[in-house]
Amino acid sequence: MIRRATPAEYETVIDVLSDAFNTDPLTTWLFPDTTNLATTLYFHPLLTHPAAEADLTTGNTAAAIWLRLAPGQSPYGDASTLPAHRLHELGQALAPRHPRDEAYLYLPCMGVTPAHRGTGLGSAMLRHRLSWADSLGIGTYLEASSPRSRALYLRHGFHDHGEPIRLADSPAIWPMWRPTTTGDHR
Repeated sequence: MIRRATPAEYETVIDVLSDAFNTDPLTTWLFPDTTNLATTLYFHPLLTHPAAEADLTTGNTAAAIWLRLAPGQSPYGDASTLPAHRLHELGQALAPRHPRDEAYLYLPCMGVTPAHRGTGLGSAMLRHRLSWADSLGIGTYLEASSPRSRALYLRHGFHDHGEPIRLADSPAIWPMWRPTTTGDHR
């Protein structure tokens, strides 16, 4: 079962995502000294974004952070204040790929703990929020950080939104878009 996390459960959301992204190629590139920095510099700020909502599965084996953004609203807040150089640089490269003229749902991170990967939890979490996005009549945007996650998103109606992004020696990042199934097919 998937539920919306309460603010009291945000530390659990962060623990699940930290475990899920511990060996992720992008996370280890962004925070080469320690992935614990991801908790402080990435997950915590996302959860304080005014548009943030988080989901958790029963048993706390998967979590996601979603941002419901208005037209022109930045998912990054003031990107110039991002505390990590690579994170700031990545934010600048990704910002132009976000929709500008319409409201949309943004998935900055979704993760399943290593012991529970391949059990359908990621698909269940996506179906849960994508049906909500469709009920609102808005599209969904994300960046896949691995070929495996990109394949998952392709199976759920996302398509590549431009060429992959690569910064210096970073792994590829695939911006992806899924139009609402209620009529917006850009």
